[in-house]
Amino acid sequence: QVQLVESGGGLVQAGGSLRLSCAASGSILSINEMGWHRQAPGKQRETVASISSGSGTKYEDSVKGRFTISRDNAENTVYLQMNSLKPEDTAVYYCNAAIRTHYSIYMSEYWGQGTQVTVSS
Repeated sequence: QVQLVESGGGLVQAGGSLRLSCAASGSILSINEMGWHRQAPGKQRETVASISSGSGTKYEDSVKGRFTISRDNAENTVYLQMNSLKPEDTAVYYCNAAIRTHYSIYMSEYWGQGTQVTVSS
């Protein structure tokens, strides 16, 4: 039983900030890469940011310099700090993580339910 629970989404004006959190819980042995993705109406889902187990990060070009992904391994949590938000950032944001449980030698991909981020102009 592994679950990813997201929080922090909401409505914000352009130029504002939000901090998304995603906490993994369950019979977790280890977590490898974690990431944030988003999907706006009529658009494909895109990867916003990812962070490796060693805390190496990657960002989609449009969010570089504005978003910061981080993780707290002790809490099995990944964060996305979003600053200088733009209306174009409006989307459903999903977190995911590659997780190995205590009952498997394999890593599996888990996804959160998504949280709505709306940026008004």
